[in-house]
Amino acid sequence: MAQPQEEKMAALVEKNPEFRSLVHEHRTLDDKLKEFDRKVYLTAEEEMERKRLQKLKLVKKDQIAKMLTGQ
Repeated sequence: MAQPQEEKMAALVEKNPEFRSLVHEHRTLDDKLKEFDRKVYLTAEEEMERKRLQKLKLVKKDQIAKMLTGQ
């Protein structure tokens, strides 16, 4: 079941520049969040930035899902 979605995603990445950009932005946000997760302690500013990045990542994920379902 996961395989057809992965294939569809790979095809969209190859053919659709907007989708490719969304996937790239989502991965970049994920990498930045992982950097925060590696820290033992976050300052108040870092925690606010982490929450902001989480929200942005979720928005990108929703946009990706919409494009995958063709809406």
